[in-house]
Amino acid sequence: MFTHNYNSIISMENLLTAWVLKCDIRKFFASIDHARLKQILARHIFDRDFLWLCTQVIDSFNSGIEGMGLPLGNLTSQLFGNVYLHELDMYVKQELRVRHYIRYADDFVFLSQDRSQLENLLPKIRELLLKNLKLDLHKDKVFIQTFTSGVDFLGWVHFPHYRKLRTVTKNRVLKNLEWYPRRETLNSYRGLLKHGNTHKILLKLEQLPGI
Repeated sequence: MFTHNYNSIISMENLLTAWVLKCDIRKFFASIDHARLKQILARHIFDRDFLWLCTQVIDSFNSGIEGMGLPLGNLTSQLFGNVYLHELDMYVKQELRVRHYIRYADDFVFLSQDRSQLENLLPKIRELLLKNLKLDLHKDKVFIQTFTSGVDFLGWVHFPHYRKLRTVTKNRVLKNLEWYPRRETLNSYRGLLKHGNTHKILLKLEQLPGI
């Protein structure tokens, strides 16, 4: 689970002037190229039997195009997806020397006090993804905005001094507990909600019938 606090990345006095570039990869798991993934794995795995096993897992699925895609939800897909985008991580940190960068699966953000720096960064990221990983950014889910306007990232809307639950997530939580009012489910949501400013929704949960 993502628990990193933006406030630890940019000093408090600079938070109000920070800009955020938020990126999302279009159809990430469905677009992973098997041949490229196996090349990357071969650079890091030297046990031939284990590499063969990884190959069998990768080749056991395609997303409708031969040699493309990993199944959603599989633990191996999450691992392979992170290995695949490690190429992006190394490019961002070692070649572009970007200081403030966070990635979780295929969602990632860059923070800077200079908007033009983020604007110049975007075409370089897109080129790397297309050329090296055969991936593309989602045109409707890439934007640059101020931190103070709230950044929707991993289910939370983040602000300089607090975070709140995304509206659609909040509605889903309430609906799920209305339909299936179980103590175990409530405790699970409590674990999620403790990471943000959620006092009001916690009160609503406690008032639901059957809880």
